[in-house]
Amino acid sequence: MGRMTVHSFEENTQHRTDADDQSQAQGAAHPHRPPALLLAQHHMRVAAHTLARGCTTSARRIGAFLVETGHRGRIAMQARPGMAAIALVTIGVGLGAIGDGLVRDLHHDRLKVAVQEQERTLEATRREAQREVNALAARMAELQAEANRLNALGERLTRAAQLGDGEFDFDKPVGIGGAGPVSDMQARALRDGMSGLDAQLRHSGNQLSVLEALLFNRELDRSSLPTGLPIQQSYITSNFGYRADPLGGGSQFHKGVDFEANTGDPVLTVADGVVTYSGVRSGYGNVIEVDHGNGYVTRYAHNSRLTRQVGDLVRRGEEVAKAGSTGRSTGAHVHFEVWENGVVVNPAQFLGQAGAPVAGGKVVTRG
Repeated sequence: MGRMTVHSFEENTQHRTDADDQSQAQGAAHPHRPPALLLAQHHMRVAAHTLARGCTTSARRIGAFLVETGHRGRIAMQARPGMAAIALVTIGVGLGAIGDGLVRDLHHDRLKVAVQEQERTLEATRREAQREVNALAARMAELQAEANRLNALGERLTRAAQLGDGEFDFDKPVGIGGAGPVSDMQARALRDGMSGLDAQLRHSGNQLSVLEALLFNRELDRSSLPTGLPIQQSYITSNFGYRADPLGGGSQFHKGVDFEANTGDPVLTVADGVVTYSGVRSGYGNVIEVDHGNGYVTRYAHNSRLTRQVGDLVRRGEEVAKAGSTGRSTGAHVHFEVWENGVVVNPAQFLGQAGAPVAGGKVVTRG
């Protein structure tokens, strides 16, 4: 069958329908035509018009075929009316069912395409939303890590500054509040807020780091000052300066202070430092000297035994020797000296910070 445009098809359909109407009128005028023939012609017209209302070119072509078939059927019915009527009825009913099926399939295909398009759109939206959530989760993890670092730094600074317990509790939630209506926050506003918070945390972290460095330097300087006591639970028996010589008589300049002790009592370093001398010096007996790295050197003399060697790193309050009475001495005690930039100084200016007691009015004469 040749190609047929929609317009020519509709004209042909209308022409065939008019011809069928004329034939039907003629059939009414000639009652010898059987009713089955008229019913077949009616089914053919219904099927043709049903397919003509379809939305595809193939359906219109089938309609044209039906119209053409109906026209030829009229010619055949004139020769053999009975057989032609049966054939036309069968073809008309069958093609009418096919036409209805085509229309239903077309509608179903359109719905299927629309549903698939909606599913693709929803999937794309879901993936985009998940990417946003993943990005925010990563950003939140960075902020949480920065907050944890600041909390740890704050706790260290609290200890370094010797603040009271509970004055700064970094585990306690901060109280906040507000009034007014609440609305949904847009994703962009949330990202901007998190970026601002990140900048604020970093700035605060830098400030706390500077403060930590200052406190550390202060603590380092303080731990390097000879402010400790060379022996626990003791008192000063001889002060710094000129005094009567306990062994040979006359006047003598005493370069340090003496602390009461028993042989074997632990002798302690008064500040952090490095042992620079461990041995015997004339008049001092067994001596330990510690360099504190800031111009200060301390000396511990008349020991019965030395427990540290040159190069050892010592902390404030650690043992460096055992008290005794070696060298020029009249009995067991601890002789303690402080040197500042190579010049011997009075240890009392440092020991006063440690609260070292002095024997009231009584001087025990020891070298």
